[in-house]
Amino acid sequence: MTGIAYVRGDATAPHGKGVKLIAHVCNDLGGWGKGFVLAVSRRWPEPEAAYRRWHRERAGNEFGLGAAQFIQVEPYVWVANMVGQRGIRTGSKGVPVRYEAIDAALGRVADKAVELGASVHMPRIGCGLAGGKWSRIEPLIMERLVARGISVTVYDHDG
Repeated sequence: MTGIAYVRGDATAPHGKGVKLIAHVCNDLGGWGKGFVLAVSRRWPEPEAAYRRWHRERAGNEFGLGAAQFIQVEPYVWVANMVGQRGIRTGSKGVPVRYEAIDAALGRVADKAVELGASVHMPRIGCGLAGGKWSRIEPLIMERLVARGISVTVYDHDG
């Protein structure tokens, strides 16, 4: 069993051949405007539009903590919008990351990656604006993805 590959670069420009699934964490408020989502939106408009529609129509779908939405943005590239934070950080009111929600969403990402025969690419999910600790998230990725034989690359952005 291999581990997680750590590389410098932009997770919206994933390395390697074959189908690639880019996973990132969203909040449960329908807000899209800071952090990694901006890089996603600069490259493709569809993930933001799909997320906002998913939140707007949440009474009739599974939108909520732990859910994941999959959007095909190129012939071999998909984006996974994972709902893994409750609200957003405001002042000193604690951190919005929800590890159990990220864990559940990663399970859905693993199922989709297996279905697509895809590798998974991500920034250090849940550790930016969501305020999470990588030491808590990395084991979830190992258990949900790597243990199932899914190739995972984590991107650390330069600068």
